[in-house]
Amino acid sequence: MSDGQAPESVLARFAATLDMADIPAAVQRRGEDLLLDWIGSALAGKGARPVETIRRFAKAMGPGDGPSEILIDRSRSSPLLAAMVNAAASHFAEQDDVHNGSVFHPAAVVFPVALAVAQANGASGADMLVAAVAGYEVGIRVGEFLGRSHYRIFHTTGTAGAIAAAVTAGRLLCLDPEEMLHAMGSAGTQASGLWEFLRDAADSKQLHTAHAAGAGIMAAFLAKEGFTGARRILSGAQGMAAGMSKDSDISRLADRLGERWALSETSFKFHASCRHTHPAADALQQTLIEHDLTPRDVKAVTARVHQAAIDVLGAVTAPQTVHQSKFSMGTVLGLVAVHGRAGLPEFDEHYKDDAVVDFSAKVEMELDEEVDRAYPGRWIGKVVITTHDGRRFSGRVDVPKGDPGNTLSRAELEQKATCLAGYRKGANPTEMQSVIGLVWSLTRIQKMPSVLDWNAF
Repeated sequence: MSDGQAPESVLARFAATLDMADIPAAVQRRGEDLLLDWIGSALAGKGARPVETIRRFAKAMGPGDGPSEILIDRSRSSPLLAAMVNAAASHFAEQDDVHNGSVFHPAAVVFPVALAVAQANGASGADMLVAAVAGYEVGIRVGEFLGRSHYRIFHTTGTAGAIAAAVTAGRLLCLDPEEMLHAMGSAGTQASGLWEFLRDAADSKQLHTAHAAGAGIMAAFLAKEGFTGARRILSGAQGMAAGMSKDSDISRLADRLGERWALSETSFKFHASCRHTHPAADALQQTLIEHDLTPRDVKAVTARVHQAAIDVLGAVTAPQTVHQSKFSMGTVLGLVAVHGRAGLPEFDEHYKDDAVVDFSAKVEMELDEEVDRAYPGRWIGKVVITTHDGRRFSGRVDVPKGDPGNTLSRAELEQKATCLAGYRKGANPTEMQSVIGLVWSLTRIQKMPSVLDWNAF
């Protein structure tokens, strides 16, 4: 394969030349939906200790003012530092979007960069949306390319996310295909993010998104100045796949570019927890309701899951923090059983309640061959409930709430974003109505304003 045919070059050309006219209207609207969902998630990170720590670091390192908005405190800074803070904030509440096939959270690394660079450059809403679509399409394909073995050790949002962020920034900087290729190379050599933090309830998850956003912006701005990066950063003999994957699939990188819009495959998160818990949570809730069971009726629950769920969630047996509890299958199922939902207030107020902890002790995960074969293309939820009187009930959900086949309506997205924004008083309902109006009018905005400037319209 010559360099001109290398998948990295194909991706770079696609990202550098993508135009609004190339993007179907339905994909544009889905991009707007994802943007609103991201803004809500970012505002929900206000006040969270890891996020505020990164914000203080940015304030200490960066200018006291600048063109780009930091959502959680409504200040401004450089594009680099604003994007880093917004990326950290949007990955804390565990309600940002996820693409199933790549096991990648695109919004948390794409939209912080898109907003920061668009505001700095005076770009239009349409320009910002095109850049975001480019970031989604490339980042998702990189995640799919790196495969399941990569995700076992590496947090894909931190690794593929650096490439997605570079592409997003590069499109807004009008990089040509050669410059975009170099931006991808510089981003990929910085890509990082390891799952080990979960065992210690450490703060690294927010650092992963902040670093990916920052690395992507730096890579794109450097490429604009002629800085070169590896041309085969993904598929080369010492590239990302060589060092980070045992099952990479090069065919995924340029998979139907411009025909298959991976952005439209992205799911919204209904529960405020790790996505690996959602299918089982939906199946449990459905089964309890269907058979009129209470938590006290339940003796044991087996969540039949894919291997990645065991790899990620298995490390969390006795969660010590609210955030760590979102990676506990037992806690999530306990909240759903006892309180009817696993939302932000339920985690904050009830994750250590005796009833939730008692139910959590009844939960075990078991590998299911059908579920594992379907993953990551489909995330099937299966549970088996045993009652104290010896009855057994099986539950199954093939399309969890929030997936494209069971998606959230715009009314539901508006409600979700408004609730998230109000969670830590990031924005009030009146302000969010203005934000919603901005997002639904995005392609008509000539110059990106402050998202939280509710007098903009």
